[in-house]
Formats: sequence, C-alpha cells, structure tokens
Amino acid sequence: MRDDLKLAIEGKGLVIDYHSHVNRMLERTGKDVGSEKKLYAGAEAFVFCSAALSRQTMQADLANAALCPYSIMVYATARDPDIVHVAFQRPWRPDGSVASQVALKAVERLLDGLAREALGLD
Repeated sequence: MRDDLKLAIEGKGLVIDYHSHVNRMLERTGKDVGSEKKLYAGAEAFVFCSAALSRQTMQADLANAALCPYSIMVYATARDPDIVHVAFQRPWRPDGSVASQVALKAVERLLDGLAREALGLD
C-alpha cells in the first residue's frame, strides 16, 4: 500500500520531499515518554507540495502558506494489521475568504484523489 500511495503521488508529477516512518519513531521514543504500547503495525507519511495549487492557495490568502506542504499517511493499526488506512488532514481555514476556500478545496480534491487511487477506489 505504501508503494501504491507513493506511485499515486509521483504519478501526478509531484515530488515527495520527506518520507516519515511514524511507527518507527513511536517505537523508538515510547520508552522515553512512558508508553511502549504498540499502536501501528506500520505507519508512514509522505510530505509533498504542488507548485500550482500552493501558488493558487497563497495568492488567494497569504496565510495559507501554513497549510503547505501537504501530508498523506498510510497505516495499519496494531489491533487490525490487515486493514490499511489512508488519511490526510483537510486543508481548511474557517476565517478564509471565498477565494481561499475555493483554492483549498482544490487541494482537498487532490489529496482525496491520491488516497482513493492508492486504495484502488478511483
């Protein structure tokens, strides 16, 4: 599934800036924070940007820079390791202008489309 998500992102001509191994970090630091409970069977996030969409969102509202880059995660829980999930945070600002909301909706469509493609739902 991780490879499917990576291919979906790269297939749109987007460059992955960072690949985060979330479950490894949690396992490595669990003892330090007093919790070694295994949460994920696997959890990885990809961080990337779309030059075109980022420019549109920031031209609509300069504060939208805080919403870039985008992140999308693929994971399976320790409880149900055979069920794979793809998740992302919807880019939204309640105080944004109409132009800002329209631009951010385009980012949401991109993220949703990548998730659906990775899951084979497109």
